[in-house]
Amino acid sequence: MRYGPLSRKQKTAMLWWCSPGSEDFDAIICDGAIRSGKTLSLTVGFVMWSMTSFDGQIFAMCGKTIESLRRNVTNLMPQWLGGAFEITEKRTEHCLRIRRGEVENTYYLFGGRDESSFAHIQGITLAGALLDEVALMPRSFVEQTIARCSVAGSRLFFSCNPDTPGHWFYQEWIQKAQERNALYLHFTLSDNLALDEKVRERYERMYTGTFYRRYVLGEWVAAQGLVYPFAPEEILGEEDLKEPLSWYISVDYGTRNPCSMGLWAVEERSGRALRVRESYYDSRKTGRQKTDGEYYQDLCALAGDLPVSAVVVDPSALSFITLIRQEGRFSVRKASNDVLGGIRTVGAFLKSGRVKIHPRCEDTLRELERYRWAEEDRDRPVKEQDHAMDDMRYFVMTVLRRL
Repeated sequence: MRYGPLSRKQKTAMLWWCSPGSEDFDAIICDGAIRSGKTLSLTVGFVMWSMTSFDGQIFAMCGKTIESLRRNVTNLMPQWLGGAFEITEKRTEHCLRIRRGEVENTYYLFGGRDESSFAHIQGITLAGALLDEVALMPRSFVEQTIARCSVAGSRLFFSCNPDTPGHWFYQEWIQKAQERNALYLHFTLSDNLALDEKVRERYERMYTGTFYRRYVLGEWVAAQGLVYPFAPEEILGEEDLKEPLSWYISVDYGTRNPCSMGLWAVEERSGRALRVRESYYDSRKTGRQKTDGEYYQDLCALAGDLPVSAVVVDPSALSFITLIRQEGRFSVRKASNDVLGGIRTVGAFLKSGRVKIHPRCEDTLRELERYRWAEEDRDRPVKEQDHAMDDMRYFVMTVLRRL
């Protein structure tokens, strides 16, 4: 098997099932910091347990999507398991067949994307299940997976990064691990002995606020305070980007709500971006709503004579997208609208200096100082002072993170 030195916690996650007293546990839960070795050690342990305990049985391996499960888990299994097992993937059937000597078991891959996903796992009888990033899956899917594990001796293997302390999995499984006969292991970055110190420092620099506490410290904490907790001087930039540059415009469309547009200059060599200028129109302040045609004129004025590569638009603004395409001057892209993932990525880019805001973008700077998490125990920002924040997120998620 191929991996670096293992911490005591990683060894426990791999071998708990054959340790003295393991008969007391029906499940294992590994949570904590990112890059702490949870997925590697839990997956290796799951395969070793299942291949030692059963022959000719069916198991489930679950991720947020089958694609993410392949990327984060199954594609790496040959590397993690070395030559200890023969692994054959049937991609059209979404399953693996793992063999060692005369023992062979089948492992079906499932994605817990949304509330409808539970239907995909109904009807199957399982001897066990691995649920990677379980906190990202809907409760209905997780509970259906648990219900399918009805073979005698079946067990559950859970891994996740922390979320809000109001999350159902934290409340029902982590807080009740003892009564559910689950072994609970909490991981930190120090549990990954193979993690290079410079890489560790990079992860510590990447995240801010709530996401730092969750992904680096491994805490289950509620989002609170400013979404982007930066002093203005930390995120201001001037027009000092080096040629060649690419130009983009991001748009959060609004009629009753403000319409925010930002012009971005991107250094093609480094991928650094500067919000150079912006257009911000609030119909509630002026007492007059603009038409799509008037907003298109604002878009053209913002672009000037620059060769804009693409205009990234709020995906719900169908009429405005249609108008831009009809006019034919700009290429238009519907924006990626992953709110929480987008906020996390924008925060990381602001912290690293990859995204800067020019001092003349006063509405963006104003919103940055007021953009806050909702007070309830939920991961969502207050829907106020968020229009420039949304168009910045559209740009980062649709363009910048893909460069």
